[in-house]
Amino acid sequence: MLFKNVNAPLVSAQNTVHSIMYQVLYALIPGTIAAIYFFGWGVLINLVITATVCLLSEAVVLKLRARPVEAVIKDGSALITACLLALALPPLVPWWLTVIASIFAIVMAKQLYGGLGFNLFNPAMVGYIVVMISFPREMTYWTPPLGVSESWLSFSDTFNVIFSGALPDNTNIDSITMATPMDTLKTQIGLENDIESTRQHKIYGALFSGLSGVGWQWLNLMFLAGGLWMIKKKVIDWRIPVSFLITLLLIANFFAVSDYATYPSAIFHLFSGGTMLCAFFIATDPVSACTTPRGRWIYGAGIAAIAYVIRTWGGYPDGLAFAVVLMNIAVPLLDYYTQPRTYGQAESD
Repeated sequence: MLFKNVNAPLVSAQNTVHSIMYQVLYALIPGTIAAIYFFGWGVLINLVITATVCLLSEAVVLKLRARPVEAVIKDGSALITACLLALALPPLVPWWLTVIASIFAIVMAKQLYGGLGFNLFNPAMVGYIVVMISFPREMTYWTPPLGVSESWLSFSDTFNVIFSGALPDNTNIDSITMATPMDTLKTQIGLENDIESTRQHKIYGALFSGLSGVGWQWLNLMFLAGGLWMIKKKVIDWRIPVSFLITLLLIANFFAVSDYATYPSAIFHLFSGGTMLCAFFIATDPVSACTTPRGRWIYGAGIAAIAYVIRTWGGYPDGLAFAVVLMNIAVPLLDYYTQPRTYGQAESD
């Protein structure tokens, strides 16, 4: 009777899977709005396709496995995969490519491993890599960002391009798409043109205003803001994004200082491509990322190092997806060898 009304003040309620996933979705909203603003209706259409296919794929597989469907569908994990895929894919990719990426992400990379909590690899990145390797031409269908282009394609024109391949009158696909700043810079450096001449080029020089290119800097700033909010809410651990960003900054700065004409600045690397999306929303996946404190430092640094190598010397302009999946492979080993010492146990025990 003495302790009947006494609560435990030091015990706090744990976050549920549902609450964590939906907080991640909320944090994605600013960057998603920025992506739609700068790259047009294609981002929104891709988001609808990925969300629909991811949820349906998950429901079908769960039904075939005789597992409860409603609770899993409502946990938000499939929606996060859908959002990450939609943001990673170019706005004008054909609808069937988006469907393939979504099915591979949910069926092959998630459910065939046993579902949420058992997948070895980040599902969204697996889906992205499959279509990047299989359909490299279609994966270049980026619309010119608002600021380089005077306006978006209309909704009807965008819809027709995605679902039927029908282009607006007197146009071809090259006239309504444009390489990203990172892809453009990589191509021009490969042609032995230096960075400064590329930035001043009369055709694609307009891409390179600001920190890292029109539109891209704002996307990365919005994802940075969302990521910092998640750290404040303790939705994600701060070690992976900090390790990732510091490592990328140091490596990029080292090469840029050694040869500023050939290697882009650290600021360009940090605020171009999918850097901030990867740092806060992809690399921090609670299932496929490291779980130990020391392991998270190594994991984040490894992603940054591999991504920089691919960006600079590899065959793809932005190597983040490949870097994440390669480091996913190393996670069991990292977690095994970086386990914290048990309290009261000597180092040599």
